[in-house]
Amino acid sequence: MLLYYISDRTQFRGTESFRRERLLEKIAEAARCGVDYIQLREKDLPARELEALAGAAVQVVEENALRKTGKREPGTHLLINSRTDVAFAVGAGGVHLRSDDISPSEVRRIWNRGAARSPSASLPAKEIPPAHRTVVVSCHTAGEVARAAEAGADFATVAPVFEKRDSPRKSTSGLETLRQACRHKIPVFALGGVTLANLAMCRDAGAAGIAAIRLFQDHDIREVVRRLRG
Repeated sequence: MLLYYISDRTQFRGTESFRRERLLEKIAEAARCGVDYIQLREKDLPARELEALAGAAVQVVEENALRKTGKREPGTHLLINSRTDVAFAVGAGGVHLRSDDISPSEVRRIWNRGAARSPSASLPAKEIPPAHRTVVVSCHTAGEVARAAEAGADFATVAPVFEKRDSPRKSTSGLETLRQACRHKIPVFALGGVTLANLAMCRDAGAAGIAAIRLFQDHDIREVVRRLRG
């Protein structure tokens, strides 16, 4: 199973400074434990503050890669929620788009134009070629997954698969929608109420992986990864 940790620093108690510090610690932990993707989803932050936090997160992921392999090529891909410009500016591994966002193909055109305007000699060492960046799309139906695949997304998340703890009355797309979504050409991650107890149902429905906030943020990530992949 591929694993996708989605961040939410507002769930940590304390000052804003402490929350950001705690979030970076969680990102470092996820990178050390082999979580495949991390989405920086702090969508309430102004662009400048988000860029600063994203830059720090990229550095954390790279430092952990350097300790593990001796190279700055991380096995964990850091994605930025929606902000294509921020992802490009900090050299993140890609972007996670909303279902009503610009298309993955347009994102790649923006990145390609940005790379073309920058002489290769002046690109920072951490700069990732546009072709190697990941584009993910949030989806709620099998049809949206089909459109994301046609537009060139690398994978999609489908949510909510299960009822969420804090909104039990909210309607869910359910396992049948997940099963239908997984028939399309790109990998699909199950999102929304995913736990260790229902993980097997996601896998049996065809999900390539699971995405979650609390499953990673509220627990020891090393133990969660061990159990998810065991």
